[in-house]
Amino acid sequence: MELSIREICSIVGGILLCGDADTVIRHVSFDSRKMEGDDLFVPTLGARVDGHDFIDSAFANGAAATLTSRTGKVTGTRPYVFVQDTQKALETLGKYYRHLFKGRVIGITGSVGKTTTRELTKAALSAGGSVTGSIKNMNSQIGLPVVLCHMDQEADYAVMEMGISDPGEMRPLVDMVQPHTVIVTNIGVAHMEQLGSREGICREKMHIADDLGPEDTAILNGEEPLLIPYSKSLPCRVLTFGLHPDMDVYAQDIVDGETASFTACFRVPAGGVREIPVTLSIPGVHNVMNALAALAAAWAEGIKPEKAAEAVERYGGFSRRLERVQIGRLKLIDDSYNAAPPSMKAALAVLEKAQGKKRIALLADMLELGPQEAAMHREVGEYAAALPHIDLFITLGTLIRNLERPLVEARRPVFHADTVEEAEKILTRLAEPGDVVLLKGSNGMHLDQVREALTKEEKFA
Repeated sequence: MELSIREICSIVGGILLCGDADTVIRHVSFDSRKMEGDDLFVPTLGARVDGHDFIDSAFANGAAATLTSRTGKVTGTRPYVFVQDTQKALETLGKYYRHLFKGRVIGITGSVGKTTTRELTKAALSAGGSVTGSIKNMNSQIGLPVVLCHMDQEADYAVMEMGISDPGEMRPLVDMVQPHTVIVTNIGVAHMEQLGSREGICREKMHIADDLGPEDTAILNGEEPLLIPYSKSLPCRVLTFGLHPDMDVYAQDIVDGETASFTACFRVPAGGVREIPVTLSIPGVHNVMNALAALAAAWAEGIKPEKAAEAVERYGGFSRRLERVQIGRLKLIDDSYNAAPPSMKAALAVLEKAQGKKRIALLADMLELGPQEAAMHREVGEYAAALPHIDLFITLGTLIRNLERPLVEARRPVFHADTVEEAEKILTRLAEPGDVVLLKGSNGMHLDQVREALTKEEKFA
């Protein structure tokens, strides 16, 4: 992006309180600690902190200007732009850049698998042109407009991850992103505490398709019963993906080990099935599903499936999402960015098939699951207890106690830790060179600290 403060004032309806209206802005940030140069700082109001309290810090770290919704006189050489609502102003900036974009836009939502599907979709679309879009975890009402402001305006495709946690959040994202094609990966239980039920989660997420018309496409997980009514009622083209031959894009001959391979099958409009072999560089049947969604998106955009499959095969994975890390002679599977029952089961299935001396699972609490959180943890525990090749389990947290019980009942070796530091000590004591360790839990459980500790442990060198 490149806008003057004068232009920004015009776009967002802001009033320049002080500073030079000709100051040029090339980046937008809502994090006062992270400035790239020529930044506009957007102080947002969070549940615990008010970003306005960090304006001075943002300037100290290189911000060139700031928005503000605080009344009162300010003076200085750096521009302060007054707006009624800083987040709404940020969304307006995002919409401005979305309107300038002439390429095709793909929006992705779902309970789990959004980020991996996003990256696989970027890879698949790269077979047909240049691709821009979401990065890191920038998928919210605050993160998405920043992505829109920074996306490559010359790209052929933009892939946008759209995450929600509360009722009413999807509609503003749709207003900003205006997708031509949407993907719904699945309907799980993440954020059930806020959205009430899986049905409530489905209703909120499916607002992603509100504005689709006859020329647009919705790509839906055909294995999810809650999505079946939408596959029949949406006023757009619908493609289903899954593991059964009645889907529009489906997988057969799946071989899942250190990596996953399968045959991708495409039902062609004229009749018949087009079959293409695919070998991913990442493991897991759940990643086969993610890849099918990505291949369906490329197919919907008119890209040859063979070319899209070749591009998907080159995707190498994403940080802390089943990321394989070699720490000396210890193999680490880091899937600790987030957790819900489906993704925890998928990660355990990957560990079950991993090659190593011992297979160790360090599992931490799954957060934001709502009233059924205890039952959901126990369900995963029952699943884990039935996996014979995982040698021992280390659990961390409070909710995880519900997961422990089926393991204990099955007389599986379980070691509990109340703190991250204690988990580190138990894992370091029990693991040996040649072992495979899985880290899995919600991001708020800080398993990244365990990974950091393992990198410093001489025992595995």
